[in-house]
Amino acid sequence: MRIATVSIVFGMLLMSGCISVKAPDKPIEINLNVNIKQEVVVRLQKDAADLITSNPELFPK
Repeated sequence: MRIATVSIVFGMLLMSGCISVKAPDKPIEINLNVNIKQEVVVRLQKDAADLITSNPELFPK
């Protein structure tokens, strides 16, 4: 029983040097260069043009 306890404690002491958790020196930066606006605007412009073309009475000249 005593040998098992000593070996468990010894094993824990050996493993304590292997695992270390520390905060990074610099902040984590996530850079997402995504341009969604262009696609949405193009879709809206096409939908509006189709609506005006199919219903010319909505916007008289």
